[in-house]
Amino acid sequence: MHWNKSRTALMLVVFLAVAWSLACQPAQEKAEPTQPTIIQIGDKEIQVKDEAVYKTREFQGRQRQYLTLNFSSIERPEALTDFEQIFHLPPIRQYRTGTCWSFATTSFLESELKRLGRGEIKLSEMYTVYWEYVEKARRFIREKGNSFLGEGSEHNAVIARMKQYGAVPASAYTGLLPGQTEHNHSAMFKEFKGYLDFCKANEYWDEEKALSYVKLILNKHLGEPPTEVEVNGQKMTPKEYLENVLQLPLEDYVCFMSLKHIPFYTKGEYKVPDNWWHSEDYHNLPLEEFYQVIVNALQNGYSVAFGGDVSEPGLNSEEGLAIIPSFDILPALIDQDSREFRFYNRTSTDDHAIHAIGITQQGDHTWFLIKDSGAGAHRGPYNGYLFFRDDFVRLKMLTIMVHKDAVADVLKKFEQK
Repeated sequence: MHWNKSRTALMLVVFLAVAWSLACQPAQEKAEPTQPTIIQIGDKEIQVKDEAVYKTREFQGRQRQYLTLNFSSIERPEALTDFEQIFHLPPIRQYRTGTCWSFATTSFLESELKRLGRGEIKLSEMYTVYWEYVEKARRFIREKGNSFLGEGSEHNAVIARMKQYGAVPASAYTGLLPGQTEHNHSAMFKEFKGYLDFCKANEYWDEEKALSYVKLILNKHLGEPPTEVEVNGQKMTPKEYLENVLQLPLEDYVCFMSLKHIPFYTKGEYKVPDNWWHSEDYHNLPLEEFYQVIVNALQNGYSVAFGGDVSEPGLNSEEGLAIIPSFDILPALIDQDSREFRFYNRTSTDDHAIHAIGITQQGDHTWFLIKDSGAGAHRGPYNGYLFFRDDFVRLKMLTIMVHKDAVADVLKKFEQK
């Protein structure tokens, strides 16, 4: 095909006319933000206002792109003071350790000490962590290597270790060597696991000798834990400190989950790797009762330890918020089965433990104030706190621990069953 001169001239005239027309048009005002989409679910009209966006952050020296959502249209609490709060000590960081389970549960027990009239006492998280590693090693040797080895654990592990080994004030044991100011368990865990893998490979099952070597590893990285502490001039063992000073009613703390692999209103195993000893001490509740236990406890002065999934696009540490975006699932569609499906396909995993210490109502949603030892919360606007919306709690929080008095009516259903 060939272009002749007349056709070229005609095209040039048309192009110039269009260009002149566009140039003479008045400037357009900036487009208004997209209006919320309204959809009908049953007899309800639901506004869909979320927007998926990509952002970039630096991670280990590299730029990393991640999916999150546009939080600009989210009605939210503005400050910590918007929440009805339960006493708690200030947030502290776990740094480069997988010990959120100890930080969250220790914080929970510190709040309990205040509620029970024992005073404001800062306890050592790392004393519990030390003995948890010893007990992980013990089980690994006894089970001839058929036991999970990881840095994580569960809330009720803290209760179990305190029963065995007592507790100490934070000032008595930091888990930091001289000159250290931040926890980093990377090298310790590598050596710990490497030794136990060596035991398995060589079928070395002498428990006493294996645990002696494990303690040498822990002592090298964390320091040797104290065998006695001094309180008001009186020396006592960690177990005596727990029994005579703290007087924590360790038998009174109960754990709940909401999963379908066992009947509701019965107790059973929480089937995740960090429940490495396969505890079957979890009370199983339907989702709505599980959620209401949390609300009722916080409204009545009891804090709650949470365990669940925080690796979600709706949790943004820069905003300090956690919600469920509409591009995941609409809040109105969150139910027992949508929760179960995410646990089953491992998009809801047991990856973090935190401490719920406040509650408030904002618009149509209930919000929860979360104390968090993770790095993200400490980089965010609230310095160690996050605001969780009700939909995030209902879908992504998998277990809780609370004092039995906060759930007396619920526990009766288990007795009847």
